[in-house]
Amino acid sequence: MKHTYSFEFFPPKSEEGMAKLRTTRAQLAQFKPEFFSVTFGAGGTTREGTIAAVLDIRADGLAAAPHLSCIGSTRESIRAILDEYREHGIRHIVALRGDMPSGMVEAGEFRYANELVAFIREAHGDHFHIEVAAYPEFHPQARSADEDIDNFVRKVRAGANSAITQYFFNADAYFRFVDEAQARGVDVPVVPGIMPINNFGQLVRFSDMCGAEVPRWLRLRMQSYLDDTASIRALGLDVVTELCDRLMSNGAPGLHFYTLNQAGLVSTICQRLGL
Repeated sequence: MKHTYSFEFFPPKSEEGMAKLRTTRAQLAQFKPEFFSVTFGAGGTTREGTIAAVLDIRADGLAAAPHLSCIGSTRESIRAILDEYREHGIRHIVALRGDMPSGMVEAGEFRYANELVAFIREAHGDHFHIEVAAYPEFHPQARSADEDIDNFVRKVRAGANSAITQYFFNADAYFRFVDEAQARGVDVPVVPGIMPINNFGQLVRFSDMCGAEVPRWLRLRMQSYLDDTASIRALGLDVVTELCDRLMSNGAPGLHFYTLNQAGLVSTICQRLGL
């Protein structure tokens, strides 16, 4: 089975940041990723930065996919962004509901990601390959596990081609999610999202916000290392590499790495996996 690999960046806020990202990108390009993706701030707050980073990646002859989130947006503003992407020859989008912009009360003209997917298909037919999000440990705002899988199924039936998951450390949660989606007739590729462990405190904050579970044994082991960053990174590398290996050995179609614009840990994991 051929596996695919992809790497996610956030748009830099300065030219210096863009230069650092080019260095990161050059390091990760050696692993021949299927594409690099670039995130999109709440309510389109990084719209210009997202497209600039995507075009910079494409200028190097590499494939790039901008994220597009719809919450707090109008149909007209989303149409304008899609037209801009198409004009630049972009054919791959990561379509998300996204977070409500700070201070905004109204959701805008889109409430859910399946509405965004349907709108993209309505406006541009099959021009774009559309990725959507999946949550093996369930979206933190979902009222139940069944409701969350139903939401995922709606996105696929609206026209999504494939999915990238929120990161997780429990492989069984991923396999169970895929099995349940397939039982509902959904068979698009669901690529696991992978988060390297660099800073334990940061990982806990991220995980608490997005609903990803850090296993109790891992929390306690990391806490026991206190400020010993070398030991935290070493354990993190072992845990994440083993997770990746198990996922791919048991049928996952590939891996999508949340790089946080850093190449070091991701490169080490890829090398350990023999990519």
